[in-house]
Amino acid sequence: MIKARRTETIVRQRYAAGAKERVHKLCCPVEYDCEYLKAIPQEVIERDYGCGDPSRYLREGEVVVDLGSGTGKICFIAAQIVGPRGKVIGVDMTDEMLEVARRNAPIVAERVGYANIEFRKGRIQDLALDLELLDRQLQSNPITDTASFLAADQVAEELRVKYPLIASDSVDAVVSNCVLNLVEPKSKRHLFEEIFRVLKKGGRAVISDIVSDEEVPEQMQNDPELWSGCISGALTEEGFLAAFADAGFYGIQILKRGVDPWRTVQGIEFRSVTIEAFKGKQGQCFERNQAVVYRGPFKEVLDDDNHRMERGRRYAVCDKTYSLYKKAPYRDFFDFVDPIVEVPLAEAKPFDCSRTSLRHPRETKGQGYNATTEANNKCCDGGSCC
Repeated sequence: MIKARRTETIVRQRYAAGAKERVHKLCCPVEYDCEYLKAIPQEVIERDYGCGDPSRYLREGEVVVDLGSGTGKICFIAAQIVGPRGKVIGVDMTDEMLEVARRNAPIVAERVGYANIEFRKGRIQDLALDLELLDRQLQSNPITDTASFLAADQVAEELRVKYPLIASDSVDAVVSNCVLNLVEPKSKRHLFEEIFRVLKKGGRAVISDIVSDEEVPEQMQNDPELWSGCISGALTEEGFLAAFADAGFYGIQILKRGVDPWRTVQGIEFRSVTIEAFKGKQGQCFERNQAVVYRGPFKEVLDDDNHRMERGRRYAVCDKTYSLYKKAPYRDFFDFVDPIVEVPLAEAKPFDCSRTSLRHPRETKGQGYNATTEANNKCCDGGSCC
């Protein structure tokens, strides 16, 4: 397998060349909203490389980080979507790409009427280390021997802590367009952990990338041309989803999957997928007598915490799960049953989330509930009853 440093060098060299002139094998066709492209200089559009458009899933006012931002196309589109109340941060390690993006940022700002983008130099698998800050430190204290090498490593660690490139719990959304597969295998787990770290609780990742339908054999992983061409470093479809789950994400779903493969190499299909995954299921579980009813269409579902629920049945859930289900991407699939007498969070007892159990209606209504009421005039979908 290609060594980590060599992998990074190969990728940097190929994308540095891609910043100077169009390289067709670095991307597959993607349709973008033409309205957003009007404000973007042609130089940026021509030297953009990707396999999807994660920007279309962003919302106004959000703080967004784009991993492997290149010449800035996704950033410039995202800037228009999030608007003047939002902010977009592009992260890239290639000087040539950053030069193009930074040179064109004022042009886009003038055309849209506001400036809400900045580009930072860093590796996407190490979002804490600001490489330009490290460069300045090394210019003052260059590496000349073993001692200075070890000192530089300590400086880098101090910069991660004191002056992180992207702070923890600071952004609403992390997007990326076909660069996660460029990170060497040993760093991929940390890459997903870094995405998770920088997101706020309730934030989400929207990632477009190339995946394979089979494991990529070692001989292909040793091919530098295939690696820098977004092939050899691809995770399998199942492995890509599992990487999000292993990092702590929930609500993971495939937003878009290429029907036809982008490329087929040695019988292995490589296609584009766009994944959305949320941060925020961490925390304690408390009993507040709440219940949810899975509405269908499947007979039963299994959630990320191994709660198995059959359609149409009333299930006991903790307050955290109840709150998560009321948000995207779950809310359209559940009905929510609040207790008649609310249990204050300060008085709630711990809830055992390792089990799945039904909630008897008396647990939410109260054991002494004995009401008799007249017909509800809103019983027929909001209109008068038949």
